[in-house]
Amino acid sequence: MNPATATSADPLRDTLRWLAAHTCFPASRLEGQAETLLCFAAAAAAEEAAEQRRFLIKPRDPAQTSALRAHALRRSQVHFKCDNSAKV
Repeated sequence: MNPATATSADPLRDTLRWLAAHTCFPASRLEGQAETLLCFAAAAAAEEAAEQRRFLIKPRDPAQTSALRAHALRRSQVHFKCDNSAKV
C-alpha cells in the first residue's frame, strides 16, 4: 500500500495533515471555496468511515466458543430417547 494514499481512521485529521503539508496551513490558506470543499469532503469521509465501523465483524472469543461447544455437548448428553410404548 502506498503511504501517500493510505488513510487513517480519522479523515478530518488526514485533511488537516494534508493542508499543513501542502499549503503551510495555518500560516497560509487556500481560497475560501477550496477550504469549504475540502472540509465537506472530509466530513463526508468521516461519516462514511463511521458507517463502515458499525458493520465490522468482530472476531469470536475462543474461550466463549469453547464454553458454548461444551454446553451444547452436555445438553446433547442429557437428552435421551424415551420409549412410551410400554403403557401402564
